[in-house]
Amino acid sequence: MIWIGDRTRQPDGAHVEFCKGVLNPIGLKCGPSITTDDLKHLIETLNPENEAGRLTLINRFGAGKVGDHMPKLIRAVEEEGYKVVWSCDPMHGNTIKAASGYKTRPFNSVLREVREFFEIHKAEGTYPGGVHFEMTGKDVTECTGGVRAVRDEDLSSRYHTACDPRLNASQSLELAFLVSEELASLVEERRAVV
Repeated sequence: MIWIGDRTRQPDGAHVEFCKGVLNPIGLKCGPSITTDDLKHLIETLNPENEAGRLTLINRFGAGKVGDHMPKLIRAVEEEGYKVVWSCDPMHGNTIKAASGYKTRPFNSVLREVREFFEIHKAEGTYPGGVHFEMTGKDVTECTGGVRAVRDEDLSSRYHTACDPRLNASQSLELAFLVSEELASLVEERRAVV
């Protein structure tokens, strides 16, 4: 899926103009700076026919900030009847520069943002439609934390990424279990309503 970045989503910008003509589903990153008016304008520009499955809104607010931004965006989308898929990118909003100088992502922040994403959808009565992670099955030390407790001073030992820090195999499994638990809880809750 191609997507428009949080820093490149200007309504009159080249990325939006290009994506208007793409027939495949597209994504739109929504970070802390997006307003409800911006979002509405972009949805109408990118999905003027309000086609289900056409547009995925990829939230990337950062841990602890999801509740400040996402509920008002959900409400604006619901009020207008826009058909979108909600997705969470807990990686990009939680990227930091460690004291060692390495670009990293604290695993606890990634987990927290995923939990907040599910909690807010539960509170708003909407559906979490996806998650985006950067991960590898390799035993890298690019993101701090997790069961194996990668520390800042461990980053240099197996930091192999060519671009962004990835979750290692054990962090990926830990996250998979969290997502599985959240989805199971959501299914049980929806069954109870029916």
